[in-house]
Amino acid sequence: MKKGATLDLTDLPSHGLGTASVSWWGTLAFMLIEGTGFALSIIVYLYLMSLAQHWPLDASLPDLIAGTTLTALLVASLVPNIFLARWARNQDLLKVRIGLIVMSLLGIAPLILRTFEFPAMHIKWDQNAYGSIVWVMLGLHTTHILTDLVETLVLTCLMFSRHGDNARRFGDVNDNTMYWNFVVATWLPMYACLYWVPRL
Repeated sequence: MKKGATLDLTDLPSHGLGTASVSWWGTLAFMLIEGTGFALSIIVYLYLMSLAQHWPLDASLPDLIAGTTLTALLVASLVPNIFLARWARNQDLLKVRIGLIVMSLLGIAPLILRTFEFPAMHIKWDQNAYGSIVWVMLGLHTTHILTDLVETLVLTCLMFSRHGDNARRFGDVNDNTMYWNFVVATWLPMYACLYWVPRL
């Protein structure tokens, strides 16, 4: 009987970064599912608009200041987020800690701005179909900002604890930066629909 070959795997790393990580693929699948939800909300918005003679329904055009300021902040947050991803890949603990603090603050700021954005739409969620879909879209995106903020805060605490030297945590930080890019990217078409499509 022929003996099977054996491989010495002791030199292989216990974790992977990027596409070598199972959690990276899980995060990607999660984003695809959630991206479908964002796309459906935009489709519903455009469908309701196509049925209406006047859009917005029984409301004035949304004010641009809160939503545009929030959008600019989200786009600007991509710069430190890109650096944080790079530092996580290089496993630079000090820079990752600093980057996580910065991204935590940049996760809180949009939530504050969002509290001004809801009233800037000039409609309540239960007033009509326009109000309902606007609040669903804003609520959906707010939930995702909040979700990423909680994860960022947890990772910040972990990186300042004895778990900070665990190489796997750097992979988690890298996955979190990818998810924040997704949160920003999904907001851009929603911002266009909510603020600029009614002005066309």
